[in-house]
Amino acid sequence: MWRNPSAEVTRSRCGVASESATVRTAGGAPVGTVATMVATPGERTSDFGVMLFNAFVVAIVFSVVCAIGWAQVGSFTFAVAAFSVLAAMFAVMTVHISQQWERVVVQRFGRFSRVAGPGLFFTIPFIEQTPIRIDCRTRFTTFGAEETLTADLVPLDVDAVMLWMVYDAKAACNEVSDFSATVELTAQAALRDAIGRLTAAEVAIRREQLDADIQRVLEDEASEWGISVLSVKIRNILLPQALQDAMSLEAQAEQRRKARIILMEAEQDIAAMAEGVGEAYGGGDAALRLRQMHLMYESVRETGGTVVVPSSFSEGFVEDADAARIARTVGR
Repeated sequence: MWRNPSAEVTRSRCGVASESATVRTAGGAPVGTVATMVATPGERTSDFGVMLFNAFVVAIVFSVVCAIGWAQVGSFTFAVAAFSVLAAMFAVMTVHISQQWERVVVQRFGRFSRVAGPGLFFTIPFIEQTPIRIDCRTRFTTFGAEETLTADLVPLDVDAVMLWMVYDAKAACNEVSDFSATVELTAQAALRDAIGRLTAAEVAIRREQLDADIQRVLEDEASEWGISVLSVKIRNILLPQALQDAMSLEAQAEQRRKARIILMEAEQDIAAMAEGVGEAYGGGDAALRLRQMHLMYESVRETGGTVVVPSSFSEGFVEDADAARIARTVGR
């Protein structure tokens, strides 16, 4: 089962988040997922204005009906009070307001009637009901796949985030029971399917294609529920530690191979250049001697010390032994 590593805001308009955890048996086998509602920081909407409007309607209707009853009866009786309370209840059940981002589904005798809002709208008491208020703003949902096998049988832990919104409140209310949970589970299944079609290296390299594939699958399914998937982004890909070590060794070996190839290519270029210089001095043997002298010069120049070489190697710098003796004599 998948365990969501972070809280997500999907099931509440007021910023309440849900965090999923895996439940296991005594033997360690997973048996299900439990969602725990936790509070998350951030900007939250408030229904205080709606409640204040309802209280205002109750107060106004109650006061008006009491005033009319007092004027008709001449005193404030129990019948006047009861009738005022009843009128206030009817007023609250008739007059409603919804926030700018809300759409309210209105049903009449249990059948869909219309989608109301935003702003002021009216319903018929006891005949029309408002079973759900749907937040049509952009939401985010975090989901993931734990120990999902790739095409080359490598278990991966992948976390992703999805941005989505409800554009059709009627379909979201009537076509699916819990559209937030359905979108989350569908996204998780789409992520697992997409990972199963790729190798571990392709999952790590082709993130953008993986995002596009998951978004396309979700759009095809969620459009039937009145939901639009705006984007899907892979946040983290966790490889097994053993595989990370193996890939690190492979990368190091590849870099060493490239370094050696570059070094040999440079050596070939130097040999070709030395041969050309040697031919300019009169023969192929001279090229080797020039290269030896260059190597000797470079070693002495870099270290700043003295290099002692065998006599046979030093004789390679001159034509014959007599010339070598002459050189040593001159050196003295």
